[in-house]
Amino acid sequence: MYFAPWCADCRAAKRFLDERGVPYQGVNIEENPDAAELIVEKNDGKRKVPTFEVDGRWFAVSPFDPDLLARELGLDS
Repeated sequence: MYFAPWCADCRAAKRFLDERGVPYQGVNIEENPDAAELIVEKNDGKRKVPTFEVDGRWFAVSPFDPDLLARELGLDS
């Protein structure tokens, strides 16, 4: 999960994942300029967080939508 510390949607996504016991690796785009460039590339020129990469598939959940994230991850919402 690509995130920024100031991002409320990112905090909500982390909480969602933690509550469901879904493991994830966080990448702070504020500390990693290459990651920031990558998410802009993967989001058609937009700097959207949180952005996820799952098995080579990229998607953003911004604004945070728990139902969308659950669907994208194949979870029950």
